[in-house]
Parts: sequence; C-alpha cells; structure tokens
Amino acid sequence: MAQTYTLIIGASDNEERMSFQAVMSLQRHNYAVRALGIRTGRIGQIEIETTPKVYDDVDTISLYINPALQRQYYDLILATHPRRIIFNPGTENTELQTLAKEHGIETTEACTLVLLSLGTYR
Repeated sequence: MAQTYTLIIGASDNEERMSFQAVMSLQRHNYAVRALGIRTGRIGQIEIETTPKVYDDVDTISLYINPALQRQYYDLILATHPRRIIFNPGTENTELQTLAKEHGIETTEACTLVLLSLGTYR
C-alpha cells in the first residue's frame, strides 16, 4: 500500500503553536506529514509549503486555522478528498463539515495531539 500523509493546514515553525507540536508529534509517531502555512519554515524534517496543492496521497487533513480563513481552502480540501478532516479546538466549522460530508469525507472535532497521545489517531 502506498504511503499516505497527514496535511496540516495552518502550519507554523513557532514552537509554541499547536500546529508545530502536532507536526512534531506526528513525526515521532511515524506518520508522514505535509505542512501548509502562510510563511516558509521548517518543523523537524518537514518544510512548510506556502503554495496550496491538491495531493492524491493525503489521508487526513488536520486544521489549525479559524473558520474564516478556512474558506479560501475549501476547494483544495474537497479536491484533495482526504478520508477525514480533523477540526482541532477553535477550528470547528459547520459549513465545511457539511460540504465535506456531502463529498464523502469523514469529519471529526478532536485534538490531533490528544488522539496521538491516546493511541487513537489511526
């Protein structure tokens, strides 16, 4: 089976940000990660990309941007067609959740860091 990725939208190289911590934790748990942010940088071994791209190998999108900023990524998210979208605390968005479900994408309101720490990230 081909390798699949978690795409972090809202990635930051600021160590205090939850998106930084999520990328680091995903790497520690041996998950392949792609990071998309507004500024270039590096999180561990991962380069933060600033140009949105549609990937065909993304299993999970984990959001770290507020609902108002998410709107600009709707087309990207739906075209990427991940298996699921994780809405981390503060990113909950019923509009995007409805669109995702209409496109057969699972949505979860959860914390990526907690899922990883509990061993339930899958």
